[in-house]
Order: sequence, then structure tokens, then C-alpha cells
Amino acid sequence: MNMSNVPPVKVVDSGKLERTKVWGDGDAAVRWQGAFATCGGHGSTASSTIVYEIEPGGRLGWHTDATEETQYILAGTGRLYLEDGSTLDVGPGSVFVLPTPLRHDLENTGKETLRAVAFFAAAMFTQTFDAEMMPPKTHVLGTPNREGQTGY
Repeated sequence: MNMSNVPPVKVVDSGKLERTKVWGDGDAAVRWQGAFATCGGHGSTASSTIVYEIEPGGRLGWHTDATEETQYILAGTGRLYLEDGSTLDVGPGSVFVLPTPLRHDLENTGKETLRAVAFFAAAMFTQTFDAEMMPPKTHVLGTPNREGQTGY
């Protein structure tokens, strides 16, 4: 096997990543914080990973991802809402796949911070939120490289 074209393996201490606080304009319940551990040109070539937290009473906000997403709940409890009206309870150890273009939301229903890791099946992707998200006052969020940048 020719290893000269294989990028080096990089270990990311997700506990040290600076989280970006995000909130919905006009909806006090939409509030969470997250950080990209990997995305195209920054530790991966074909996928993206984000670590995020939702404080008690908060939620992500209704949105649709431009690529399939797999989530793993590390801590806390929550309720996953799907566009077909169904709800699923999640907690530590829960793993679920959200196919594209399934509109969904996740609410922290417990008394402790919900902590999760989301794995996306693309090196670059966007998420389109129903609400305008702050910052930067837009409906579209996504990987830092979504506009063609290879690093951040």
C-alpha cells in the first residue's frame, strides 16, 4: 500500500476545543454551543465531526442537514423531534442516524447538560434552520470550509 498520499492521523482533544455559542433569534429556547473537531482539509477528507452541548431547557432548533448525520449522546437526556411528528427519547449511549433531508430538532429534557458528538457523511455541508441563528444572523450554518476554505 502506498502511504505517501495518506494524510497523517490527528488526535483532537474535544474537551479543549473552543465552543461557539449559537442561539435562535426570537426563540429563547434555541440555544446551544458546539465546535468542529474535524472537517475537510482539517483532519478529514470525507467526513465532518462536531461536538456540542445543550443546557437544560434548551434545544438545537428545527433544521435540515445537507448530508446524513449520525449522533452519539455522551451525557444528559433529551427528546428528538422528527418532521413526521414522532418523538424519540435519547440518553447516554444513544446512537441514531438522521437521513437527508429529514427535518429535526433535539431538546434537552433533563437537569444536566446534554453532550453529544455528531458525525456527518461529508467533508463540507450546511444545515438550514427554520429560525434565524445568531451569530451570524443567518438560517444556514455548517462546516467552516463550506465556502471552499480548506482550513480554519
